[in-house]
Amino acid sequence: MKDDGSRSGEPASELHGDGAVHAREQLSQVSPFDEISRFASTASHAALGVGRLVAGSVNGIVHGRRPGPSDAAHEVRHTFERLGPTYVKLGQLIASSPGVFGPVLSNEFESLLDKVRPADPAELRKIFVEELGGPPEEVFAAFDTEPIASASIAQVHTATLHSGEDVVVKIQRPGISDRLAPDVAILERLAGIAEISEYGRMLSARHFVEDFADGLSSELDFRNEAATMAEWFECLQPGPFGDRVRVPYVYDDLTTRRVMTMERIYAIRIDDAAAVRAAGHSGEALCRNLLLSLLDSAFHGGLFHGDLHAGNVLVDDDGKLVLLDFGIVGRFNARTRRILRQLVVDLIVKQDYDSAGRAIFLLGAVHKPGSTSKGADDLKRVTTPLSTTELGAMSYTDLGRQLAAVAKAHDARLPRELILVGKQLLYVEKYMKLLAPRWKAISDREIYGYMAGIMKEAERDRRARNA
Repeated sequence: MKDDGSRSGEPASELHGDGAVHAREQLSQVSPFDEISRFASTASHAALGVGRLVAGSVNGIVHGRRPGPSDAAHEVRHTFERLGPTYVKLGQLIASSPGVFGPVLSNEFESLLDKVRPADPAELRKIFVEELGGPPEEVFAAFDTEPIASASIAQVHTATLHSGEDVVVKIQRPGISDRLAPDVAILERLAGIAEISEYGRMLSARHFVEDFADGLSSELDFRNEAATMAEWFECLQPGPFGDRVRVPYVYDDLTTRRVMTMERIYAIRIDDAAAVRAAGHSGEALCRNLLLSLLDSAFHGGLFHGDLHAGNVLVDDDGKLVLLDFGIVGRFNARTRRILRQLVVDLIVKQDYDSAGRAIFLLGAVHKPGSTSKGADDLKRVTTPLSTTELGAMSYTDLGRQLAAVAKAHDARLPRELILVGKQLLYVEKYMKLLAPRWKAISDREIYGYMAGIMKEAERDRRARNA
């Protein structure tokens, strides 16, 4: 047990390496019978969902109410929740990607971020005893059996340590591995079919499912999350933004594969604009710090948070950003970081679209490179707004669609991690429109200074290559 909570924001580091396991090892092996049975069950649930939607639509028409997109979205969400944790996790992706799936569907799926039906209390208690050797009422001075959040993999309870500190306890759902494995096997087969199309190949559908499965599997061992949380926090400390962010303190002796105990942080969700302003925090500063910490962790640390939805980004009393839930992260190796730094400089600073095109081709497997000048013209057309538009007014969604069109024209497969960091920029875009709609990031002194530093590093990299 840690002696006090005074080290808030300094994550535990003892779990580096020891708790980490190869991602896919956590998922159970799937027999052909299990896969066929699960496929039949999935198809049955889908058919029942369609039946409910049709029946509800007919009933609505009879009573003079015309069914709309929200009715279909509600039924899809309801069906996903019934299908279990894998589809709930997919639903969370939908909720976090309004630019891809549309606001109606994304808004409907927001409840799956932390409001999934709680697990059976007796089964959850059994897991707790197996992991920590005693019931919650003995391990803690107080333990609330009602969860404050319940999602696809786990649910979260509040508790108090015998030493007096308030904590939150994350407990894994019962039988989760056995339920996830057949679903992943089905998704892998569907991804192979999807890659027959150009769009499926561009998005690297099989790689996307691989990444999704690895993320799910990694989340099944909470020691991985604790280690990653520590690694992310530490990778920012050498830089200028380390004191602007924090993560919960993890109690190692109360953290196992299926239970994680962390300090309880009282803070405001970043999307609660009224509360943020009432607390006296600057929306511009929060958006600036979130953007800079994302860029710096990706470009320099090589590790970035991969799920920045509002439930995972809080603001504490001091105006620091509090990041939660490191079950999904992205990683860039040294080579990719060098290419990305050069790409950013070429697009935004130098506006050298020929060089930017070459960098993009280095990042993805391009099967139809075409002419360099054509690729440069395409990039210029879609990225020019970056240097002329207010960041709050600019849509990363539209920009992403246009870049995807360029990638499709050249049959380029976008790297998985690049897609993931793009998704985080969509979150940043959402918070900017809420908190700082008139903020001009490209004119911001600190953003400009950071980009100048990136440019110097890119030039240093180029000279080193040519030496």
